[in-house]
Amino acid sequence: MKGSHTDGILFFLTVFNMGEAHYVTQEGLDKLREELAAMIAERPVISRAIAEARDKGDLSENAEYDAAREAQGMLELKISKMQDLIANAKVIDESKINTDTVQMLTKVKLKNLGNGSTVSYTFVGESEANILEGKLAMTTPIGKALMGHHKGEVVEVTVPSGVIKFEILEISI
Repeated sequence: MKGSHTDGILFFLTVFNMGEAHYVTQEGLDKLREELAAMIAERPVISRAIAEARDKGDLSENAEYDAAREAQGMLELKISKMQDLIANAKVIDESKINTDTVQMLTKVKLKNLGNGSTVSYTFVGESEANILEGKLAMTTPIGKALMGHHKGEVVEVTVPSGVIKFEILEISI
């Protein structure tokens, strides 16, 4: 366990009461930056496609030109959203995470009291969530319900299919 219980609560409050901020790990931020660079690298390709389509004549009936312009608009929208996401990204200081409570970047082993199955999730920001890798966004119903709870507690989680009771078996990093 790193830090004190009070440090964990202060970290928790700082992380989840900031509003527009988007919380990521350093790895997650690096991945977002790589995706942005790849999208920016696509700009010249689309510009060439627009130029080639324009060279084919009458633009009013040129489907290639329309498609290339639409692709350019979609790419610019994606770039703008990614730039905004990166500009509002706050990297989580992993050294300040403790295992007293469920919080961002903790790995939690849960027992579903309804069917007896166990599952483990690492709670992350939305852009890093990947259920196949066991990474669940803290903003999901399960993440929201478990946030701030301790090992051994039973937590009721309201999901679209009803209410599930989970027992927190382990909290680790």
